[in-house]
Amino acid sequence: MAKEYRTTKNDVTLPYRWALGKAWTIFFDGLKEEKILGTKCNKCGKVFVPGTQFCPVCLNDMKEWVEVGQKGTITSWSLVCNTFHGQVKEPPYIQALIRLDGSDNDFIHFIDGVDLSDIKKVRNKLRIGKKVKAVWSKNKNADINDIAYFTLTK
Repeated sequence: MAKEYRTTKNDVTLPYRWALGKAWTIFFDGLKEEKILGTKCNKCGKVFVPGTQFCPVCLNDMKEWVEVGQKGTITSWSLVCNTFHGQVKEPPYIQALIRLDGSDNDFIHFIDGVDLSDIKKVRNKLRIGKKVKAVWSKNKNADINDIAYFTLTK
């Protein structure tokens, strides 16, 4: 006779400290000064934000830090309506992939300033290719929340 197994629900919270390392420390310190920094590969010329220790394209060591634009282009977006454990923002909200001016990869962050009460209006206002700009938090903590959100440019 086969034994049946049950499952039970249990929420586990695991507090931890994250060692930022050199690249993330430089990136977050830049945000505190309202600068978005990335690393530029001296072999293929690509710029990655946040900066990396090595180029993900050609595996070259990345040593050159450059400031990229605070404006960019939406390459994808998602309207989040459901709650889940560990969420940092109360739904509904929009997260988008943004190609910052001067960067060769997408950067994820919140989009604000869009009326979320009607999904049809959201779809009309938010489109791939729309231009956005960073809005900075008043209080800086050298973390990702130093950029409060991105907003659509006119």
